[in-house]
Amino acid sequence: MDLITPDFGLFFWMIVSFTLVFVILKKFAWKPIVLAINERERNIEDGLKMAEKAKVELEHLHEKSEEIVSGANIEKESIIKKGRETKEQIIEEAKEQAKTSSQEILEVARKRIEEEKEAAIEQMKEQVSAASIEIAERILREKLTDEKAQKKLMEHYLNDFTVN
Repeated sequence: MDLITPDFGLFFWMIVSFTLVFVILKKFAWKPIVLAINERERNIEDGLKMAEKAKVELEHLHEKSEEIVSGANIEKESIIKKGRETKEQIIEEAKEQAKTSSQEILEVARKRIEEEKEAAIEQMKEQVSAASIEIAERILREKLTDEKAQKKLMEHYLNDFTVN
């Protein structure tokens, strides 16, 4: 039973040592411990406030970023639409320009062909008339009285005549 019931002397010295430790702790350690605990509590509260503030700011930034992204998507669609319209317009202009250009080229070619045709006809007329005059000259020089001989001579000269 000695373990359960302490002796008076042991009890006295325990109280004295406890009081002495308590006084020493109160005098030297209590204030710094309380200050450290208060400082830590204040730091934790500040951290919580900053975390809440950061959370609110993050939500605000998230909303802003969503607005920016949606605005960018709208602008992107607008730019793509304008690009397509511009592409279609350029293609139409190029088609019209090509059509006009090809019509002009065809018209110039037709005029040139017509001019060359006219020049060829003129040249043929000149050659035919020159050949006719030459044939008539030769016939007149011969002074033939026979019609058969005249036809034979004419055929001979026509076969002999080369067209340039």
